[in-house]
Amino acid sequence: MDEERPIRIGVSACLLGERVRWDGNHRLDPYLVETLGRYFEYVPVCPEVEAGFGTPREPFRLIGDPRAPTLVTVKGGVDQTERMLTWARSRVEALADDDLCGFILMKASPSSGMERVKVYDRSGMPRKAGVGLFARTLMERFPLLPVEESGRLHDPGLRENFIERVFALRRWRNARGRASGPRWLATLIDFHTRHKLLLMSHSTELYRATGRLVADAKTIGRDRVLDQYESALMEALRLKATKAKHVNVVQHVLGYFKNDLSADEKQELLSLIESYRAGAVPLIVPLTLLNHYARKYEQTYLLEQVYLHPHPVELGLRNHA
Repeated sequence: MDEERPIRIGVSACLLGERVRWDGNHRLDPYLVETLGRYFEYVPVCPEVEAGFGTPREPFRLIGDPRAPTLVTVKGGVDQTERMLTWARSRVEALADDDLCGFILMKASPSSGMERVKVYDRSGMPRKAGVGLFARTLMERFPLLPVEESGRLHDPGLRENFIERVFALRRWRNARGRASGPRWLATLIDFHTRHKLLLMSHSTELYRATGRLVADAKTIGRDRVLDQYESALMEALRLKATKAKHVNVVQHVLGYFKNDLSADEKQELLSLIESYRAGAVPLIVPLTLLNHYARKYEQTYLLEQVYLHPHPVELGLRNHA
């Protein structure tokens, strides 16, 4: 895999400014286009247009059982479920060849909504309990793929989690591509070593589980252990990296400097960690000082830890308190 090539991300076409909405409008998201667009190569998808419904068109809505809803036109009540599902199954199979590392969906859409999509009962009352037909098909076909909605990406924590998973999946695929030869185990060990602190910041249990997989890799076998490791990695990173988890990791990192830091340096760092715990400063503040000390005291192991730089610093994802 070409590591210099932009990361490919699927996206609802309307979020890129394409006029594919039922009324001929779009839902351009400047953050996706202007900020993330510097790092991502988008693969636009519009279920309604690609399934042949055209623009403009009568809007759709979901009715019935939220677990298996029916897609109908709003005014005419025409059932278009099978037509949409047939197209969706074909489209997601085609996406399997696009090397996607994530997908950004249009919120509330009866075709693309990831969660809390309105589903109407027989009396016409809506419940926000559904998933869009294309979105469900996509997530069932690619359960490990980072998927998020446009609206949720404006939440700093959810945005960081999604983008962190996207970059991690890209790194994993690059590593897995190199793990096809006789040095596959060395490649797996190197990847796991560099991601230890990142895994710890999400789940100590899954951090230990991935470690056991690596330890037993020869017994398990290459293909099987790589599949299991990928599943455990993405499952771990899906879990929220809370403030308490970050504090635990940062304090763990501090231990690597026990023979290096002066009393004043240690106290300054402890003070910044406590300020982060109290919500007075963002995570980037203590991490910046840790990066400085890692370079100053030539802590090679720490300098290679992805946790200290999991995504481009220009995105400012760790700048929120």
